[in-house]
Amino acid sequence: MDLIKLSANEALKMMEEGSLSSEEYVKAFLKQIELREDDVGAWIFLDPKLALEQAREADKRWKDKSAGKLNGLPIGIKDIIDTKDMPTENGSHLCKNRKPSKDAHLVRLLRDEGAIIMGKCVTTEFALSGPGKTKNPKDLECTPGGSSSGSAAAVSDYMVPLAIGSQTGGSVLRPASFTGIFGFKPTFGTISRTGMSPISQRLDHPGIYANCVEDIDLVASVILSYDNDDLDMIQNYQYKRTVSLNKPIKLGFVRGPVWNFGDEDMQLGIEEFVKKTSLDVEELDLGKYFDDAAKAHEIIMNGSIANSLINYYKANKSKLHPFTVKRIEAGIPVSASDYVSAIEKAKKMKQILEQLFKKYDGIITPAAPGQAPRDLMNTGNAIFNGYWTMMGVPAISLPFLKGKDDLPIGIQFIANWCEDLKLLEMCKYILEKEKLAD
Repeated sequence: MDLIKLSANEALKMMEEGSLSSEEYVKAFLKQIELREDDVGAWIFLDPKLALEQAREADKRWKDKSAGKLNGLPIGIKDIIDTKDMPTENGSHLCKNRKPSKDAHLVRLLRDEGAIIMGKCVTTEFALSGPGKTKNPKDLECTPGGSSSGSAAAVSDYMVPLAIGSQTGGSVLRPASFTGIFGFKPTFGTISRTGMSPISQRLDHPGIYANCVEDIDLVASVILSYDNDDLDMIQNYQYKRTVSLNKPIKLGFVRGPVWNFGDEDMQLGIEEFVKKTSLDVEELDLGKYFDDAAKAHEIIMNGSIANSLINYYKANKSKLHPFTVKRIEAGIPVSASDYVSAIEKAKKMKQILEQLFKKYDGIITPAAPGQAPRDLMNTGNAIFNGYWTMMGVPAISLPFLKGKDDLPIGIQFIANWCEDLKLLEMCKYILEKEKLAD
């Protein structure tokens, strides 16, 4: 049995039954990391001894019946999210050897349920565009995307079954699309950002990577949890509840205002998917108010970047990656009126989308412009994700398509606000329908 190919849920069941120990499971991943890390470069911090110590503690919890929902499962954490026993360096020389005194809120929730914090995954500098060392496991000449590059690559290459990333533009879904895995960005305000390096208070979303929807569901049930210290969280939000999934579900296919930014193979692939699927899908036009959606997201994001990182820029501009400098300088001229205008436009778009979700269970739209660029200094374009991030709706990338070089391309599925569990249930249904169709 190839332990690293087990789903997290399968491994959890075996550990509960006593046919697999967490130590044995973690050792299998450490072996894979030893074999592949020099090529892929997914990790910025990894201490095998610390990982195995956590695994042994998890095995003790299985024996004394105190195991949590994630007991013994290893998970990678993006290196902008604080961990009390590991450095958090934000992908930047300016944060070298930074050692947080406590865990981020979401990391604490993972630990409380017995998860093993395997290590810290490579991020682009400050979760922007300046790439780190990570390569795409599907083709080492290609980018894994950004900014959650190491998190996506580690899951894609079976170095870990689960990982946490974040998205301000397209930094969860685009890497998932490029590396052929599942990447989930929940409703804005459902996972705490406390202890996470900020880029935009208005846009930042933590997210989850796995190799199947069921594993994303498992982690989501733990970390989609209210935190008083994150003032943007949705009060009274509950992830785990009964979901009544209407079958057949009704989906709208959205090309969107940025369709022309897509590569031909992606466009043809998603059109063919919509044409051949047995799902109930009709094409949907978002209307003229969405024409400026990408620009509105850009203004909000650039203004936020300048606000969040200006002190690093003023103190040590020469030590920042040139891409980081460029992003900060793009945000400096953004005026308060520009920012407020973009926010108001987003509110109008939200009103329109609310009406559309009265008719449709979900939306199908591209997850990326195409396959991963064959350029390690280019993390790809987030234009197909950014305005949906601005909307704050839950979104997931499913690895349905192949590009011209047989590299993966994801399809983005989107649901109504706070219908995170419904989105995942819809995806399970969609995957089963497409499997049967094959």
